[in-house]
Amino acid sequence: MNPARRSELKQKILELITKYEHDIIETEKMTQPIKPENSLGRISRMDAINNKSVMEASLRNKISKRNKLKVALAKVDQEGFGSCNHCQKLINPKRLMFMPESTRCINCADRM
Repeated sequence: MNPARRSELKQKILELITKYEHDIIETEKMTQPIKPENSLGRISRMDAINNKSVMEASLRNKISKRNKLKVALAKVDQEGFGSCNHCQKLINPKRLMFMPESTRCINCADRM
């Protein structure tokens, strides 16, 4: 990977980490406990609990993605970054720009 592409990728990773940090904060606000003293009807309360569960799953996914991006940022300057962990071929640069946390080429990722 040439230095210009590596720099561009680092910038993309930093932007995505910042975005996910903001999204995590916003999602955490939506996963607050539902207080029983709220004047919700039974159905509305069930909907609120269901929505909370969906938001908690979304929060876990965002935290996972952010953590993978942080790992990618730490490894972006290493020699083997951008090579598939499975077949050792170079990962398509377009794939890395779309999913910087990718550790497998599209062929190996498709098989797993």
